[in-house]
Amino acid sequence: MQIGMIGLGRMGGNIVRRLLRDGHKAVVFDRDPAAVQALAAEGATPAESLDDLVDKLEAPRTAWVMLPAGAITEETVTKLGALMKADDCIIDGGNSFYQDDVRRARELDAKGIHYVDVGTSGGVWGLERGYCMMIGGHKEAVDRLDPIFRTLAPGLGDIPRTLGRDNRDPRAELGYIHAGPSGAGHFVKMIHNGIEYGLMQAYAEGFDILKHANSTQVPEERRFDLNLGDIAEVWRRGSVVSSWLLDLTATALAGDETLDGFSGYVEDSGEGRWTINAAIEEAVPATVLSSALYRRFRSREDASYADKLLSAMRKGFGGHQEPPRRGPAP
Repeated sequence: MQIGMIGLGRMGGNIVRRLLRDGHKAVVFDRDPAAVQALAAEGATPAESLDDLVDKLEAPRTAWVMLPAGAITEETVTKLGALMKADDCIIDGGNSFYQDDVRRARELDAKGIHYVDVGTSGGVWGLERGYCMMIGGHKEAVDRLDPIFRTLAPGLGDIPRTLGRDNRDPRAELGYIHAGPSGAGHFVKMIHNGIEYGLMQAYAEGFDILKHANSTQVPEERRFDLNLGDIAEVWRRGSVVSSWLLDLTATALAGDETLDGFSGYVEDSGEGRWTINAAIEEAVPATVLSSALYRRFRSREDASYADKLLSAMRKGFGGHQEPPRRGPAP
């Protein structure tokens, strides 16, 4: 299939590369001409503007927006909506707020343009590992785009198959689902990221306790000088707490157990806040997820070893760099 990609950053560029590897065609645009030319050298068709990208797409057109949530995505979707025609499709694969998806889909539906929201997980490793995708939109549009999603998804891999899934949608086992109507994809991804906050916080606090097992606050006969890198490594193998996040933790600790390369300033990208707002709206208790979000706020005032480990995990899966630390709160 042919697809247009707007936004060639850490994930957008690798999504294009994965599609090209499987024989799909891509027209690409980014505000950075160097990013466009890099992918053109790998087989993509370069575009000089959104207008040029739309002109180079074959009807029915599909344009994937992979930009930061907020004004730039809103502006891009609005402009694409003015350029594209009935039966064309706009995909937002970033981390947009699901209520914005509902509104955009309604506005574009009036023009006969499909809008598909794709919650995309995989970070900087997606090129090789594949992308877990949670998709919202009309069934007609999602089904038409299935070859794209199937290429991007991880596939069965070596994960044991779940018993009792006979006669269920096979796409979930491949790493992507049609979650529901417009907005459902980003809603599911939003909760995914809220859970991610909690998992990361649990690992971070646990390793912080292990690190301080030799504290002078503990009676001398109960002090332990533990090798955190070895603990992370052994937990990866057969433990019930093994996960990709633990893999990233083990990698970070193997490189520098003191984590001196991190200040411990932990940013949040919005989905954690939206998850808590959804919990409040639904009157669902979310004590762990709320605590994890507030801990990130606290890290910006004074950081612990746990906060450094959170930063190391964020860099591991998403390439997130710490922003400059602000001074202590007044």
